[in-house]
Amino acid sequence: MTEEADGSGDGLPRVTPGLREALRDAEVYCGFGIPREVFAASEKLRWVHSGAAGVGGSLYREMLESDVVFTNSAGTHGVPVAEHALAMMFYFARAFDQVQASQRAGRRWERDRIACAPSPVGELTDSVVGIIGLGGIGRQVARRARGLGMQVWALDRDPAAGAGGEADRLFGPGDLETLLKGSDYVVLTVPHTAETDGLIGAGELAAMKPGAVLINVSRGPLVDEEALIAALRAGSIRGAGLDVFWEEPLPPSNPLWELENVCLTPHVAGVSPRFWERETELILENIRRYLGGEPLLNVVNKQAGY
Repeated sequence: MTEEADGSGDGLPRVTPGLREALRDAEVYCGFGIPREVFAASEKLRWVHSGAAGVGGSLYREMLESDVVFTNSAGTHGVPVAEHALAMMFYFARAFDQVQASQRAGRRWERDRIACAPSPVGELTDSVVGIIGLGGIGRQVARRARGLGMQVWALDRDPAAGAGGEADRLFGPGDLETLLKGSDYVVLTVPHTAETDGLIGAGELAAMKPGAVLINVSRGPLVDEEALIAALRAGSIRGAGLDVFWEEPLPPSNPLWELENVCLTPHVAGVSPRFWERETELILENIRRYLGGEPLLNVVNKQAGY
């Protein structure tokens, strides 16, 4: 079957006659999530695989109540997202935001702004990175941060499960404030669920160090955007590196576009020339397991939301 996609990233979000025919006897569906209408038309589905790590958009009532196995692609995005987060740390550590501000203002050379005390420049070495969510992406961030000589603090839903030696200090959900107060960089890699919605609000931002940077490479709703804008305008934190937002595409009227202490990217942290290499390996391995009756990799806990 050949159908024209609409560019949404999920192939065919509508149930066309051709798609309905293809779904009639299908046991397996692969896409970037599965639209509700497509799921409803797939009476024989036993396994859905998503090329995305986040799965919230596919966890509608029908999916939750079904016995369809749902897998995602969390591990395939770990390397590029982690490198993106590190790039944002370097952006602020080397005061590129200050350099960009001078460039936008039309000045070619403002060395004193960077070199003279008090300088905005820092070093990642010996800085503390607080990683919220020590899953596949969080662990990749931790490994790279430790390689740069950073201290790694991490918060995870189940700290008793251990972190494979990747964190110098490991906290549970009740210790969020402790992590925020001690971190120079706070990186959000936790999934967006009912529990993590609005995880970082005005109180959490106030708990961060004045020179700290917040980096969000997970999902926009983890952060109270209005509270973040207020904190950035007030200078109560050093800055923010944001790849995800409440509304995407980010509207031209959003104040984040104008703030000099924001590194803003258009939800591209997971982009990599090696994505399909990793994704193909995962899909082929899971097809082998499916045909052999073995447990699949990356099975989503539909009730937990990840």
